[in-house]
Amino acid sequence: MDSIPHGPFLVSQHGALTPVRRPALRFAWRGRGCEATFSEGQLSLAAQAGAVPYTAEHPAARPAAFAALGRMPRELPAGWRLRLLPDHRVQLESAVPLAGAPTATELVREMVRFALALDPYLDRLESAGVAGGAGMVKT
Repeated sequence: MDSIPHGPFLVSQHGALTPVRRPALRFAWRGRGCEATFSEGQLSLAAQAGAVPYTAEHPAARPAAFAALGRMPRELPAGWRLRLLPDHRVQLESAVPLAGAPTATELVREMVRFALALDPYLDRLESAGVAGGAGMVKT
């Protein structure tokens, strides 16, 4: 037997993971929902970075939040993207190329790198009034 099924993966005898269906690994970092999904050749990472305050709740906080969001795309690492979702959630995204079928160790390594790289951007968003949240990523 070349590989065995394990959840959404086929696992080779060397530990390489091949998705049978689109897998998603969900985790939390600093109280924010994060998600890693991968398809052939790419690992996509996303974090629910926070939410812009609603006008009815904190109207004075909105200008600083939107100003920070306007600056942030220029400050993000190459390949990262900021999205403002219709419900005012702010999502940070990144993609990492994969060479062949990754192992679980490689996936976790990239998830940790992403989470650690998030910290300065989460700090900036918090200081601008973009509240953190524990919601999971929804694309």
